[in-house]
Amino acid sequence: MRIKNMSWRHPALQIATLPLLTVLVLFFLIPFGMTVLLSFQVTKLYQVAWSWDLTTWKDVFSHSYYWVIMARTLKMALICVVLCVFLGLPVAYALVNRLPSMENHVKILIVFAFLADAILKTFGWVLFFDRSGVLNGFLEVLGFGPAASDILFTPTAAMIAMVYNLLPYTIFTIYLSMMRIDRDLIAASYDSGASKLRTFWEITLPLSKPGLLAGAVLVFVLGLGVFLEPKIMGGGTSPLAAELIRQTFETRVNWPLGAALTIVVIGIGALTLMFFGYLLIKTTKSQGGNT
Repeated sequence: MRIKNMSWRHPALQIATLPLLTVLVLFFLIPFGMTVLLSFQVTKLYQVAWSWDLTTWKDVFSHSYYWVIMARTLKMALICVVLCVFLGLPVAYALVNRLPSMENHVKILIVFAFLADAILKTFGWVLFFDRSGVLNGFLEVLGFGPAASDILFTPTAAMIAMVYNLLPYTIFTIYLSMMRIDRDLIAASYDSGASKLRTFWEITLPLSKPGLLAGAVLVFVLGLGVFLEPKIMGGGTSPLAAELIRQTFETRVNWPLGAALTIVVIGIGALTLMFFGYLLIKTTKSQGGNT
C-alpha cells in the first residue's frame, strides 16, 4: 500500500480540518481570549470596571492562599495519576493477555461504570463511607465497633472518588497501546528463555509507554479541574482550584480574579501537556529507531 505525503497547504487537508478549527475557535480561542481580557479588569461595587491594569494579577501573586490551593490541586492530580496508572496497568494487561474470553464483558462493565452519572457515583461513595453506611456496617460485623471508619469528608475520600471516576482513562489508553504490540515479539522473548516478568519489563512495558503517557495526561488535566469529589467527598475542607474559582465567581463576585485564577490553572495544564507531549515524541522516536 502506497502512502502519499501531503503538505498542510494542500486544499483537501485544509477543508478536512476546517470543522475542527471552527470548533476550536468558537469554543476555546474566543472564550479564552475573553477570559484573558477579563483578568486585566477590576471590580467596583460587585461590578466589572474596565480599567486595564494589573491589580488583579498583583492580587493573585501577592496572596499565598491561592498558591497553596494550586499546590494542593497539583499534588492531588499527581497522586491521582500515580494511582490510576498503578491500578490501570495490571487491568489493561489482564484484558490483553489473561482474560481473552472475558475481555469484552469486562470492557462493557468498565464502560457502563464510566458512562454512569458522576454525581450518582460520587454520592454512592458517600453512602458507602458514611458513619452508618456499608463500610462501617461491615466493620461492625467484624467486631470493630460502630463507626469504626471516619474516612468521609477527608482528602483521602476525595482521592478515592477521583481515582474511581478517572481510572477508565488509563485502563483504555494502556489497553489500546498493548493491543498494538506485535505478539511475535513476546513469543520470541519466551522462546529466548525470558521469564514472563522480564518479558513484561523489557518488551510490554516499554512498548506501552505511549498509552501510559496519554492516560497520565488525561487523568492529570482532568484532575486539575475536579469539582464534585473534593466538594462532596471531601466536604469542602480542603478546596481545590475548581472550588476556589467557583467561590471567586459566585460568592465573592470577583470575575477578574476568577478569570486570572482560571488562566493559572489552564497554564499549569498547558505546560503539563507540552512536557508529556515531548516525552511522547521522544518515546515514539526511540521506539521507531529500535524497530
